[in-house]
Order: sequence, then structure tokens, then C-alpha cells
Amino acid sequence: MMKTWFITGTSTGLGKVLTEKLLAKGDRVVATVRKADALDELKKAYSENLRVAVLDVTETAAIKKVIDQAFADFGQIDVVVNNAGYGLFCSVEEASDEQIVHQINTNIIGSIQIIRAALPHFRKQGHGRILQLSSAGGQTTYPNFSYYHTTKWAVEGFCDTIAKELAPLNIGVTIVEPGAHQTSFGAGLMTAPIMEAYENTPAGDVRRAIAAGTFPIKGDVDKSVQAMIDSVEIASAPLRLALGGDAYRDMRAALVSRLEALDAQKDLALASEKND
Repeated sequence: MMKTWFITGTSTGLGKVLTEKLLAKGDRVVATVRKADALDELKKAYSENLRVAVLDVTETAAIKKVIDQAFADFGQIDVVVNNAGYGLFCSVEEASDEQIVHQINTNIIGSIQIIRAALPHFRKQGHGRILQLSSAGGQTTYPNFSYYHTTKWAVEGFCDTIAKELAPLNIGVTIVEPGAHQTSFGAGLMTAPIMEAYENTPAGDVRRAIAAGTFPIKGDVDKSVQAMIDSVEIASAPLRLALGGDAYRDMRAALVSRLEALDAQKDLALASEKND
């Protein structure tokens, strides 16, 4: 059955491939972009089923206007995909105040406000599905990505919470956690002037490895996007969707390490309770 999707960040990468695959299978899409002409070729090919809206997700008033218009144009929207975002790639001291604020406003506040703007419509129509793009970096960490991880860990906590609130309203939430894929993410990384003090730390090691292209990138964009589409057909929305072998391995290692550390503190934790 045909579905209608609202997708942010569709100019490139996973968002664009998702838009293309949905249109090819006959679904309708409201796609948001930063540049008005970014999807002109798709608009020519799918004029009936594609609406393109210019949106900067750091502008909350604009978010509400665009989403209200999207629901008005198509009558209902079945799936909202929070895909817009980017990475700030630098050590903790290298980022400017402005860069930190923009990273948070885009990846956290933008995602939250997209969801908040859609919820009244979802409640009115009696159903809805939210796909929130996170990352393997929403469960584990890599040096030189501290501010990016801040946003992904935050948005995962937000979505994990609202999934419980929204389930009784027939609104499902899925956190999508891709590993490394051949998309424009790497080219779109924001950087800052390098501080010599961090050159011989893990931050410098990661910077040099990425510059040298020694990180293997095995994620299949087409397969991962299809997995996102297929997840919407699952009656009970999966809370998390790991995409890529590196995502599985890195997140599993991080979770096992955290569980081992927690278990090692079990006696201390229990001893901290009041005695009955």
C-alpha cells in the first residue's frame, strides 16, 4: 500500500537514496533540502508524488510551517524521517563556541522540533512512524567526534523516552544506527584549526587515519536504505536498527564493556541503598 513520507536532508547521502527508492516504488515524498534546486531532476520525473521544501532545521518556526503544509498538501503523512545532520570533527578544545552551538541546534534541537511539529498531526490521524537517524556513534564513541557523539547520544535518549510515551497513541519510533557508508558524510565534516597539543593523542590518530583513508567503509547504502523502508512494515516498530557490520561490532563491544563495568560495581551500588 502506498505510503507518504516526510524526509529531511535529502540533497545527498542516505536521504537522497531513500527518496529515490520510495518514489520508484510509488510512494509519495515530501523532501526537505537546503538548496531549492537540489532535487530538480527528481521533481521532473515524479512531479505528482514529490514535494520539495527548502528548510533549515535550526529554524523552529520554519519547521512547523513546512510540516503543517506537508500534511495539508497530502492529507496525511505516514512516516517522518529525521535525516538532516552533520558531523563536527575536531578535538574537544579545537571547536569554536559557534560550531558547538550549531552542531547541537542542527542534530538535537532540529530533530526534536521536527518530531514535535509532526505529533499533533499523527495523533489526529491516529497513526504515524518516526525514523530518527542516529549512528553507531549514538552507542559508542570515537576520538575527535565528541560534539557529534553528544548530539547522537542525546537524540537517542530523547527517542528512547518518547517511544514509551507514543506507543499507546499508535505512533512508532525507530532509531536508525548506521555504521560507515560511502556517502557525503565524510566530505561534509566540519573541522576546526588543529591544536598541536592533541597531535599525539587518540584524536590525532583518528584524524590521520581518516586523512589517509585507512578506515574500511563497507556499509552498503542501497541495502541499508531498503532495511529502513522494510522496518516501517513491521507492525511493532523496532526501537533500534543497526546497519552495517562495523555498527554491530562496535556497539556490541561498547555495550558489553559498559555492562561488565556496571556488574563490577554491583556490590557498591546495592550497598548504597538504605537499609529497611
